[in-house]
Amino acid sequence: MDVEGEVARILAELRDRADPVRAESERRYLRSAFVHIGVPVPALRKVAVSAVRTPPPRGDLLALAAALWTVEDAGRPVHEARMAAVEVLVRRVALLDARDVPVAERMIRDSSSWVYVDNLAERVVGALVLRTPGLAPVLDAWAADDRMWIRRSALLALLPGVRTGAPDLARIDRFGGALAGETEFFIRKALGWVLREQSKKDPAWVVRWVEAHLGEISGVTFREAVRRLPEGDAARLTDAYKARPR
Repeated sequence: MDVEGEVARILAELRDRADPVRAESERRYLRSAFVHIGVPVPALRKVAVSAVRTPPPRGDLLALAAALWTVEDAGRPVHEARMAAVEVLVRRVALLDARDVPVAERMIRDSSSWVYVDNLAERVVGALVLRTPGLAPVLDAWAADDRMWIRRSALLALLPGVRTGAPDLARIDRFGGALAGETEFFIRKALGWVLREQSKKDPAWVVRWVEAHLGEISGVTFREAVRRLPEGDAARLTDAYKARPR
């Protein structure tokens, strides 16, 4: 693969689709200091994944992602280039292996928004952990990390297991207990998402977990956790949550 050529092509095609109004709106919504071109995600994804339509060698895939991730304009990262870096990794995650978790971790640590973190956490790291369960202890360290986006990633990386019916219940329980008292909105929301997805497969497990943590979990986590529970269980837990000691 001509990595430099592909990066130039991707950027040129994205700029051909530039929408300055969308760019400014998106920049404000994300509270971003990056350069924004203003390309809708479906169009961005189509341009990005065209570079890896034919599966490239693993090294070329990683080089392409790294090159896109570091694109700058006037000394500032380019939002759509970073999104493209994530998209090519997601599209060809099957080419990655255990050696590549640190690559995703570096990108997450270099992120300042869920818009990059969430796909890296769930669809790259989560996919690798699901495929290679021996990687799961990496998430134990992440759950206690000082960096909020890394802690969020520890939770979101559990979602592929939940969605495929192979949940890591021990880690959901342990991470949930450790992070239940978090004040960070993005952690509270992520925990709620994991519990909500698990409730679609095993509502009884989620009911028991929520009952055991009523005094700790935030309203954000609670609302997500009970959203897909059977109506009777959700109503009973809601009454108990409202009546809990404060």
